[in-house]
Amino acid sequence: MRGTARHQSPQEYYRGYPMIESDLIKEFFFAVLGVLALATGLAIVFSSPDERAITIKRTAQQHPLSFTKTTLGYLDGTSDISTYGPPYNHGTGSVQALGPISPQKWAGVVVPINPARDFVLSPLKTAARTNPRLERAIKAYDAASPSQRRAWERNLQRALSAKGARVAGGRIHVSPGDYGPVLAMMEAELKLGMSGALDGLVGSEGGRFYQADYTRPLLFISASQTLNDLATHYNLQGNQWGVMNETGNWPGQAWLWLYTLLYQIPPYTTVWAASADLAAMLTIGALSLVLLLVPWIPGLRDLPRLVRIYRIIWREYYRDVERGSRAQDEPARRG
Repeated sequence: MRGTARHQSPQEYYRGYPMIESDLIKEFFFAVLGVLALATGLAIVFSSPDERAITIKRTAQQHPLSFTKTTLGYLDGTSDISTYGPPYNHGTGSVQALGPISPQKWAGVVVPINPARDFVLSPLKTAARTNPRLERAIKAYDAASPSQRRAWERNLQRALSAKGARVAGGRIHVSPGDYGPVLAMMEAELKLGMSGALDGLVGSEGGRFYQADYTRPLLFISASQTLNDLATHYNLQGNQWGVMNETGNWPGQAWLWLYTLLYQIPPYTTVWAASADLAAMLTIGALSLVLLLVPWIPGLRDLPRLVRIYRIIWREYYRDVERGSRAQDEPARRG
């Protein structure tokens, strides 16, 4: 045993040990460089693809006619969002309930959204500050009676669905008809959408310039053809088991198979179809509760003891125990 350092200098104490020079700065530099190269390589090979964001601008540029139809649906109140119900409004179009159970109703309207005002009229009124023609169109629309507005909107909706309707050069081309100021408003909305200004105007509700709440922009594009096409392309639709899938040829969330399975089978696709989300949530909640309470459920808690699979897994242990038991009993039998 070597002597203590109390009576020796460091040179004397470490004499005989192999020593090499070390540069900590150089080691730290190469360590960081190696980790960075490794992380970059693994990210390139294994990471999920970073798909380009879907924006209102993108939907307006890719499918301008569909964008116009969707926007007109927001204005005339026939869109799904307009009649959705809680948490956005007091409609009943998408309210889910199973008997007296309806958490959607219990929570109420916590994210109030008026599609005509928030998605169309408010952005157009902002743009009208620098566009006299648009300002006149909005004033004419506001001054008209509700029945007159509905007539204009209905006429234009029919014209947009008719053969020959198209969008070219930022202009909406439909057959001549009585559209009042609505056609000019829709062209202005389309220009806002194609320029990207509508993303900011819809998302900056409440006068907040900086915001991180994208609820309104997401709801705006939720009915767009672009979103629907991309979801189908990447197998993300509900009938494609989309909850389990990832964009591209990448592994998805396989652990959600049971939750997704419910959406593919009766009664979730028949009797409970209108409230499939609630039915699936309650089913998974009940199964999770059963799993948590297994130690206290008679019969269910006895399954491991009755099935005895554990004796197959730990067969070597139980074989040794049985041998030991027989060895202890042997002298007693002989005696």
